[in-house]
Amino acid sequence: MKQIWEQIINGTADYLKNHGFHKTVIGLSGGIDSSLVAVISVAAVGQKNTLGVMMPSPHSSMGSVKDAELLSKNLGFKTLKIPIHPLMDSFNSALAEAFNGYQEDTAEENIQARIRGVLLMALSNKYGSILLNTCNKSEDYVGYCTLYGDTCGGIAPIGNLYKTDVYKLARWINKQPDLPDIPDAILTK
Repeated sequence: MKQIWEQIINGTADYLKNHGFHKTVIGLSGGIDSSLVAVISVAAVGQKNTLGVMMPSPHSSMGSVKDAELLSKNLGFKTLKIPIHPLMDSFNSALAEAFNGYQEDTAEENIQARIRGVLLMALSNKYGSILLNTCNKSEDYVGYCTLYGDTCGGIAPIGNLYKTDVYKLARWINKQPDLPDIPDAILTK
């Protein structure tokens, strides 16, 4: 795990430096993938250059929001909270006629992810930061990452890790005295 950690940190830091980026933006869901990417960002560019963005929706659990807040406190980086409920309502209203007669399904779920992707890209552009993609290899292979939602970002630091390796690396990080902890609630969800 130490070798994987060092490769990811060095690769991420080199990529950002070579492309002129000194700051990152991360969609912070309170899940393991975004949490691990946040730890990577802090190690690669520092606390002051990492921004976590929480975008709660009507479907977000209070636990996920609390876990994301605790992670940012543990790592010492700034966060923004942008509720997306009003944006979801706008999309639902705009699509009401076209979706008339259809049951709610993955179309609406994917719109939620795409709203988040648009907001993250806007913040990335406005702040001159790079958005870090939080997809892992397992989810990318089976299509679990939402196109133009979860897959937004200029680099995917954990894109070569299977989900099992994401958990292994996170647990390894929590055993290192010089690295901040990922909250246990995130690891056990």
